[in-house]
Amino acid sequence: MEVPEQQTGVTSGSSLVAAAHELKAPLALIRQLSLGLESGDYSQADVARLAQQITLTSERALRLTTDLTKSARLEDSLFDVEPVNPVHLCEEVVQEIQSLYTARGRRIQVAPRQRPLLALANKDLLRRVLLGFADNALQYCEGDAPVLLRARHCGGKVRLSVRDFGPAVPTRLWQSLDVSLGKSPQPMHNRPASSGLGIYIAGQFAEAMQGKVGATRHRDGASFYIDLMPSTQLRLL
Repeated sequence: MEVPEQQTGVTSGSSLVAAAHELKAPLALIRQLSLGLESGDYSQADVARLAQQITLTSERALRLTTDLTKSARLEDSLFDVEPVNPVHLCEEVVQEIQSLYTARGRRIQVAPRQRPLLALANKDLLRRVLLGFADNALQYCEGDAPVLLRARHCGGKVRLSVRDFGPAVPTRLWQSLDVSLGKSPQPMHNRPASSGLGIYIAGQFAEAMQGKVGATRHRDGASFYIDLMPSTQLRLL
């Protein structure tokens, strides 16, 4: 099954500003860490720790630039959708991003599910949406509670969500954010390192799969999610 061409892509001036904002933080951190290594004032253990942090920060920046490139090419591409096991995909995402969480002293896990579930999606685009949500959650999660990936039925759709336990968004700001979520970069004022670019890109990827992104506000954080059409081909499980 193919999804028609989408007239999307990160092309507006505001999106370019958001991209620059998102890339500035990891690049500045890499520069700071590199200068520290050049000073030669660190023990061998400290050098290994700083080198690992540079690697992990670089991986985050590379994921963002890859998503930006793919987003810019959406209008020129067709993306096949097929039955995807969302729980298995969540487990793959956790495995891929686990090292980042471990380096920050955080935890991430997949909520268990007993009943089989399939969604119609492009596996690569959906994986990038979940990685973006998980990476965003890492930047703002607080306390000891793990970031939780969950797949479930919701209102006739298959919903994949990433729940963080970070600072809550005030009601007035949330109402404004909820209207434009995934349609344009929207900064969260109590999460100053975020320009909203990752959620914007996720919205474009979701649209290419005939899906939609959204968010649920909690007192102690938020859940960002993508809703997709379900597949009835459970015999594939």
